[in-house]
Order: sequence, then C-alpha cells, then structure tokens
Amino acid sequence: MVHLEKHLKSSDLITDIVIGMSDGLTVPFALAAGLSGAVSSNAIVITAGIAEIVAGCIAMGLGGYLAGKTELEHYESELKREFDEVESVPEKELQEVKDVFKEYGISNEGQSILANELANDKTKWVNFMMRFELGLEKPDPNRARNSALTIGVAYFIGGLLPLSAYYFTIDPQQGLMVSAIITTICLFVFGYFKSKVTGQPPISGAFKVTMIGLIAAAAAFGIAKWVS
Repeated sequence: MVHLEKHLKSSDLITDIVIGMSDGLTVPFALAAGLSGAVSSNAIVITAGIAEIVAGCIAMGLGGYLAGKTELEHYESELKREFDEVESVPEKELQEVKDVFKEYGISNEGQSILANELANDKTKWVNFMMRFELGLEKPDPNRARNSALTIGVAYFIGGLLPLSAYYFTIDPQQGLMVSAIITTICLFVFGYFKSKVTGQPPISGAFKVTMIGLIAAAAAFGIAKWVS
C-alpha cells in the first residue's frame, strides 16, 4: 500500500492571502459603517470606500514587498557571514556541525564522520548551518513581488465585498445592515476554507476568524463613530 503524505508547501501564499483578505473585509466595512451614521447618501460611502480600498491595496502591498525584501536581505547577509566564518574559523564551524548532530543523539564518532563528509562541500556545509544552526530557509527571490501582489489583490477583493451592499440599497442605514450580513458570511466562509487548507478544524476556525474580524470591525466602527 502506497503511503501518500499531504503537507502544505505554500504557507507564504496562504499567509499573504489571510493578511490581505482579513484586513480587506474588516477595514473598509468599518469605514463604511462609520460613515453610514454620518451621511445620507450611498454615493458618499461608496466613493470613500473605494478611495480607502485603493489606498489600502497600495499600503498593504508595499508592506508585503518591504517585508519580503527584508527577509531576502537578511538571509543573504547571514549567508555571507557563514561563508566568511567557514573560511576564517573552520574548526569552530565544524564543531557547530557536530553540536547539531549531537542534539539528534548521534555518537561522537558519527558526529565526526558526518561533519567531515559535509565539510568537503563548502556550499552544502554553509547551507546546512543556515538551516540547522540559524533556522533560516532560502526565501523565494520573487517573494517580495509575489507578496505585494497577493496581499494587494486579496485586500481589493475583500474590500469590495462589504462595500457592494451600498450599490443596491436605498440609504446608508440599509446598506450597513446588508453589508454586515455580507461581511459576516464572507468572514465565516473565508475562515472555513483557510482552516481547511491549513489543516485546522474548519468549523471552529471559521467561527474564530469571524469573531476576530467582527470584533476588529466593531472596534474600528466605534472609533469612527466617536471621532465623528
């Protein structure tokens, strides 16, 4: 019988979608909710909502880009440092390799054999130290760009969902009620599939995401009302 293992390999993509979608669902909804109590025209709410979504896409996408660039620059900096240390203090680095194997219960003789074999290839030696000593995996070179696009698009889609209610309702008060229903449903569905993809209990995950999103939206709504 063939044993098939299922592992999530696109955690960065899932993380970016979660960041963009969750903020996109809650922030524009909270803004629209705050405006609904202060204006009498859906057009004003829609205009302000679209402006916020565009600004949010840019800000969130830029944040994702900078985070991705920082991660790559940090990895490259540590990689260079490890190569320098392998050249300047090889005995110390070799001992660090042995220490890693020691943590896995390898005998002293086994530690020496494995460390010396690994030291024959400096690139593999350094990559081993990056992963097992520093806990760093090589980032995707396109991580910054992909993160910016994913977060921005997810935020845009998430923001349009609660704002769509104001396109087919009579006034902001009615729009707010429909928007709240749409946002709650979307948060639940989003939380369900996010939990399913990440291997978490989907129902409890859906309720958790929904509650967090609604609490965040309620807090933003309360602040918007207080300021207005």
